[in-house]
Amino acid sequence: MHRQLAFSAPPAIETDMIIANLLVELFVEELPPKALQKLGDAFAGVLREQLAAQGLAAADAPLIAYASPRRLATHVAGVLAQAPDKAVSQKLMPVSVGLTADGQPTPALLKKLAALGAGAAAMESLARVHDGKAELLYYESTARGATLAAGLQKALDEAIAKLPIPKVMRYQLEDGWSSVHFVRPAHGLVALHGAHVVPVGALGLTAGRSTHGHRFEAVQDPIVLRDADSYAAQLKDEGAVIASFDERRAEIALQLQAAADAVGGGVRAIDDAALLDEVTALVERPKVLTCQFEQEFLAVPQECLILTMKANQKYFPLLGAEGKLTHQFLIVSNIAPADARAVIEGNERVVRPRLADAKFFFDQDRKKTLVSRVPQLAKVVYHNQLGTQGERVERVRAIAKGIAGQLFAALSVRHRIDGTQDAEVVQDYLMTCVDNAALLAKTDLVTDMVGEFPELQGVMGAYYAVNDGLPDDVAMAIEDHYKPRFAGDSLPRHNVGLVVALADKLETLVGMFGIGNLPTGERDPFALRRHALGVIRMLVEKDLPLELPALLAAAVPAFGDKIADPTAALADFIYERLAGSLREQGFAAQEVDAVLALRPARLSLVAQQLAAVRAFAQLPEAPALAAANKRITNILKKAGNGVDPHVNTELLREQAEQDLYAQMQTIVPDADLQFASGDYTTSLQTLAALRAPVDAFFDDVMVNAEELALRLNRLGLLKSLHDAMNRVADLSRLAA
Repeated sequence: MHRQLAFSAPPAIETDMIIANLLVELFVEELPPKALQKLGDAFAGVLREQLAAQGLAAADAPLIAYASPRRLATHVAGVLAQAPDKAVSQKLMPVSVGLTADGQPTPALLKKLAALGAGAAAMESLARVHDGKAELLYYESTARGATLAAGLQKALDEAIAKLPIPKVMRYQLEDGWSSVHFVRPAHGLVALHGAHVVPVGALGLTAGRSTHGHRFEAVQDPIVLRDADSYAAQLKDEGAVIASFDERRAEIALQLQAAADAVGGGVRAIDDAALLDEVTALVERPKVLTCQFEQEFLAVPQECLILTMKANQKYFPLLGAEGKLTHQFLIVSNIAPADARAVIEGNERVVRPRLADAKFFFDQDRKKTLVSRVPQLAKVVYHNQLGTQGERVERVRAIAKGIAGQLFAALSVRHRIDGTQDAEVVQDYLMTCVDNAALLAKTDLVTDMVGEFPELQGVMGAYYAVNDGLPDDVAMAIEDHYKPRFAGDSLPRHNVGLVVALADKLETLVGMFGIGNLPTGERDPFALRRHALGVIRMLVEKDLPLELPALLAAAVPAFGDKIADPTAALADFIYERLAGSLREQGFAAQEVDAVLALRPARLSLVAQQLAAVRAFAQLPEAPALAAANKRITNILKKAGNGVDPHVNTELLREQAEQDLYAQMQTIVPDADLQFASGDYTTSLQTLAALRAPVDAFFDDVMVNAEELALRLNRLGLLKSLHDAMNRVADLSRLAA
């Protein structure tokens, strides 16, 4: 049970204390572990920000944020007992309104001054300022700097109000009548400026200098803090608490490494930053202990055992040198008894039923084949407008079949099967694998194991596929079709998995866009942004010879009349994601805009196009050609869509247009050949030789000639030039 802390009357801050370090602590019941670090950082950050806004601390004052399961605290260095006074200038009214002709104050001015707490004597503090339109009266005064008591009270209220609390609790105070809202019931407040208590309050509490340490292992309770700077040391020495989140985390990591080293054999604790953060938020005095379970459980897929130990028990599994799970694991205890056997045995006893459940689920699931589970998907609703998972599977199969036909034919796949390399046999085999994988990819959703651990979808499907005797290509595709699951995740390992993964993501994207279920600013419940980036990564990083518009168009028929055609909006969405991804990779926005303005169908070629544009931009001819290209674009836009790129040489009357045409006949064919071979950089560099004739053309030739035939011919020449120069990118986007 927590009890309300009893505080004696706080001593007043001495008037001769000008500056000292400040410590503020909220002592509360156990805070939500996944939010603890964020709560601690926010509490400290807003507190300093608000003190700085009132002139009581520097905006960059050294700051220490403390966060443990039962406290949020902050230490701010160099805080003033009172902020400096500051000059204040307040605009009153125009001189013509505030003063009479002989310079005496009008009733309106006297009323305004009275409202500000100043009388007629304040006339000496008035200033006249001309703002360019009229002469105005300003009242010049000095505002008394905020005291720390008042300033900290405001800062504390603001820090509490701005905490990123996942879910607010409402609880009663000890008077039985009042209630407050906070993340957890608060039982103590400390506010020390140096060694002096700052008289502030919050959440029904009055600040003092006492706090509490570890529930069971504190040497002293309560802990009476000497001053702001002794907080962390006193909590550690007297309270058996490491108050700093970062220090506690580092201590746990150190102990985990030491415990793994003590086990020997090259074992290591599983690397999981999120688990380490969560455990850090659960303990105040960490003690790592080594436990074990029966080796018979290792027959269960290690992903299941690892997940149940991490998610349910917050344990750290130990992995062998090859990444295989061992029968030992590490726990982080919140107590450090002299004899830890009881703690170890208790945790071993607790984990055993969890592992037994996983084994039971695994054994039961293997009694049914994945194929036999397909009919169950017809009973699982996917979306009320898009039908069941069974219907979804059929759509994925249809989309995957179309992708596989394009991909395997384009790649001229060679895959050894039973000693043969016959292309048709290989293609038939892979097509069959794709169809089987697409059919079975979602069947593990109706297994007991995935019902208990949804995070294992795909992973368990692969295990069950192997158990059913299906080819490795099918098993791997079932596991990989969810990839990439997150930023930086690996991609499907083989082409069968790539095809099914593409089909699965395209089915989701086309379906959701087809019913108008689009992501908003912060909401994306179907992870459409992630799916779009997954499609982009697979097309680009696997260098797939597939065209995005064709992929989108081919996916639409699988939905029948359930959706409206979303390909235009969806294409925009995917190109926007691609643009953002490329900018994050360091490509200049201008270069990205130039390439993506052409909506390249083959995303796998975009990197080469960007490299070509970057090389072109370094050429001395680039600025002039980009500007000319922009001018040509505007001319053609005004001329409308009917401009014919053909040129009648007999209508080339000016020497400049004849020279441009002649140069194009020499240069453009070479650039086209280089473009066709994929040498985009050389193609653009070849076209750079047109700078001089292009400049001369615009200097000497009137494009919009009065004679219609002449005008159309010149527009045709410019259209031919525009088409030739903008095959790699829209060069006009490079113009300043």
